[in-house]
Amino acid sequence: MDIKENATTAFTRTHTTHDDIKHQTLRDSVQTSLGHYFKQLDGQPVTDVYEMVLAEIEAPLFETVMAYTKDNQTKASELLGLNRGTLRKKLKQYGLL
Repeated sequence: MDIKENATTAFTRTHTTHDDIKHQTLRDSVQTSLGHYFKQLDGQPVTDVYEMVLAEIEAPLFETVMAYTKDNQTKASELLGLNRGTLRKKLKQYGLL
């Protein structure tokens, strides 16, 4: 296999993977990411996975919602179904306030 063929194969794989990710549900994305995470651990012990996953999901969630609502905390709390005080606490926790 020559260099050009290798590059084409790599692009095709990347492109296919990108398309697959583009159409994945959030649930599927989380499962895929966790699968990769556990595979990389290679049997090493790990704890607090629940907290890690929440932090990884919550931070971009709040960031995106705040951008969508143009930093309007009242609208963001309504959109998320959270008490405004809880939203403020979470925004501070993730350095978004």
